[in-house]
Amino acid sequence: MPTIFVSHGSPTLILNDVPARGFLALLGKELPKPTAIIAVSAHWGTDVPAVSLAHRPGTIHDFYGFPDALYQLRYEAPGAPALAERVASLTGAAHDPHRGLDHGAWVPAMLGWPEADIPIFQLSVQPEESPAHHIALGRKLAPLRDEGVLVMGSGSATHNLRALVRHGTSPEPEPWARAFDDWLADAVARGDEAALADYRSRAPYAEENHPSDEHLLPLHVAYGAAGEGARGRPLHRSFTLGNLSMASYAFA
Repeated sequence: MPTIFVSHGSPTLILNDVPARGFLALLGKELPKPTAIIAVSAHWGTDVPAVSLAHRPGTIHDFYGFPDALYQLRYEAPGAPALAERVASLTGAAHDPHRGLDHGAWVPAMLGWPEADIPIFQLSVQPEESPAHHIALGRKLAPLRDEGVLVMGSGSATHNLRALVRHGTSPEPEPWARAFDDWLADAVARGDEAALADYRSRAPYAEENHPSDEHLLPLHVAYGAAGEGARGRPLHRSFTLGNLSMASYAFA
């Protein structure tokens, strides 16, 4: 099983007719059917790694001010508490008995696997820790690939909320967003672990594209979970809201 990183975009992605939504709607057909999904979302940050042991993860509407239709959506896939326990053993993660699925997990899952028949649970990121920490965290999950478990990092290839264009048609991305997005695609394709771990120093316009790390850290987990020497390939590349990259990658 490959590992993947998806850019989940705005919560309204699930309602909007944009290229990234079309890509995610086909994702489940492009990959082997997983035995379970470990969702590593930018929207669950903890001081130390944590996993959800919920038997039936609730749908967390962790946003406000959006259309009422979004708050009516429910993704009712089962959890995987036994597998979550194994992940805790592999990673040293703490247990969270109740954590549901935030929109970084349920939006791509609902689009990719709408039947909600694949067990899914979340593993947290640590926003105060380094990309290298998250690559190492992912490496501890690598053995699960042989069992058909899908590690799905969910964040955003670029994520500067102040630079988004929220009204009207989306213009072309600014050069600083395009430059970072291209750099990331190249580093992923080369499997350049040193560059990915040190992206803040090596990538062009890193601060402009990621004022904070949390939305790129799921990519580092997915990269690490693919194992030593992994390389990535693009699954999709587009922009929405002007400067929000929706790039998604598979690693193997």
